[in-house]
Amino acid sequence: MKVHEYQAKALMAKFGIPVPKGSVAATPDDAKKVASDLGGNVVVKAQVHAGGRGKAGGVKVVANPEEAAEFTKSILGTQLVTFQTGPDGVPVTSVLVEETMDIVKELYLAMLIEPASRSIVVIASEAGGMDIEEVAATAPEKILRVVVDPTVGLQPFQGRQLAYGMGMAPELVRPTADLMTKLYKLFIDQDCSQAEINPLVVTGDGRVLPVDAKLTIDDDAMFRHKDLVDLRDARQEDPLESMAHDIGVIYVRLDGDVGCLVNGAGLAMATMDVVTNVGAKPANFLDVGGGADEERIRGAVGILLSDPNVKRVLVNIFGGILRCDMLARGLVSAYADKKSTAPLVVRMLGTNAEEGRQVLSESGLDVTIAYTFGEAAEALRV
Repeated sequence: MKVHEYQAKALMAKFGIPVPKGSVAATPDDAKKVASDLGGNVVVKAQVHAGGRGKAGGVKVVANPEEAAEFTKSILGTQLVTFQTGPDGVPVTSVLVEETMDIVKELYLAMLIEPASRSIVVIASEAGGMDIEEVAATAPEKILRVVVDPTVGLQPFQGRQLAYGMGMAPELVRPTADLMTKLYKLFIDQDCSQAEINPLVVTGDGRVLPVDAKLTIDDDAMFRHKDLVDLRDARQEDPLESMAHDIGVIYVRLDGDVGCLVNGAGLAMATMDVVTNVGAKPANFLDVGGGADEERIRGAVGILLSDPNVKRVLVNIFGGILRCDMLARGLVSAYADKKSTAPLVVRMLGTNAEEGRQVLSESGLDVTIAYTFGEAAEALRV
């Protein structure tokens, strides 16, 4: 689950990380009041789940409360298009109004879970305020990396080493290391999968502050963070992905025309490879899980068929806990709900597979039954 910048900074403040003075505003009048409280000269930032806001016109420094209100009015209700959003953009429903600062140094700091080391990795750089991927490509020596031992956590000496490597003045090394320690505690306590501060700045009065902040919280850990559930902004999500989230299935929309319905992430990835290898392109990643019931299957297939790019559907199911006859009935119901005629290629093995094939054979749908990966692939070959 992604959160907005103002929400990320509020969480950081709870963990003792110093953040700029500011407040979120949902109307021009709110923005005007916040700007007035901060002295008038402020920065107004569109709140969206995407980077590249500045280049897209979503961030503006204003000289007085009236300009803050004017800019807020101009951007609220619009779709902000950045290099991360795609052509449709994402809606702007609020802005963050913050104090301006005398910035003397811009840095980069992030924490993420690295599968290769099975640990949290801290990434830091003296080159902040720009795409870290660009820094890695053009000046890799500026990227610092520390793997954190999960049994002891981020150690103070590691924070100090990173701070020195980022070129911090001696008097700012400990405050910077302390900020890293607090960010690590937030990362662990809130079950984050990624935390990014870009830029982390040093101000003229000697403060070290996050000017921009991103947090992503592991969806699978939300059951123990009931206080964070309300931070989700479904308006920032793809509508179909949001619907899938609400019914408890994992769905990621892609740009192909073959809708894929699978149970199990590994099988889903293999299925997408098979689709690609025969010259087709998957329209989605959709994992209904092992314990889906008929209604969840019906809902998941309904979401899949709601994508106008889907021209045909591949179902690849191994029925363990999920019974194949139940899956087949859910499929047929969803096709009836959507009045879809998209051709189906179905490979199902496991519990009640024969009964499931019979349900599909008698459904009147355009179904090709496959018994192997190879047969399913040939049915899709372009």
